[in-house]
Amino acid sequence: MEPLQCGMSPIVGFRFSLHPMASNFVKVIKGALTDIDTSNVWLHTDDVSTIIRGKQIHVFNVAKALTLHTAKTGEHVALSGTFSIGCPGDSSGDVFLEKDDVLLNTDKTQQYVSSQFALYPMNNPDYMAVIYHEVERAKQQGVFNDSMHYASGIDGDIHDVFSFYEQAFTNALSDKHRHLVMTVSMSINSPSHGGS
Repeated sequence: MEPLQCGMSPIVGFRFSLHPMASNFVKVIKGALTDIDTSNVWLHTDDVSTIIRGKQIHVFNVAKALTLHTAKTGEHVALSGTFSIGCPGDSSGDVFLEKDDVLLNTDKTQQYVSSQFALYPMNNPDYMAVIYHEVERAKQQGVFNDSMHYASGIDGDIHDVFSFYEQAFTNALSDKHRHLVMTVSMSINSPSHGGS
């Protein structure tokens, strides 16, 4: 078996775990996976997490739709996940790169989200400048919440938050440094949200 070569494919992946704070959590998660349109991404779920892979535009669209659908149950929901590009790992899902750019999930329901993210521009010696640039952009867009160790706080309407994350993911890539990881954690419908 040949060693893994990073930077070989533009496919984007998102591995995440959804945690509804409800006794019927299985129904909530499976309902979200069933009720939204995932036909533009490769999807696999195991007993720990779910991964979606495909074109960036569709991976972010499905990630937001899954989160929003789960949040609309009214339950307190936590999400933790990792977006990645530039290190495909396998060929599963590459066929989805041929999909057009028409978004299949267009629910505009407003939903407050409290979240944190961290950017990891791999092999980029100027990585801190990349991170600071995106934090500054978050402030300009009104979604920046707080600075903290190992992450930055982002909050606001789910559509604004996911739009910022997709832009940050795009901006942090460069032709020279094409391997990028971005971690995201979200809390939705929490009793502790003072600004929701």
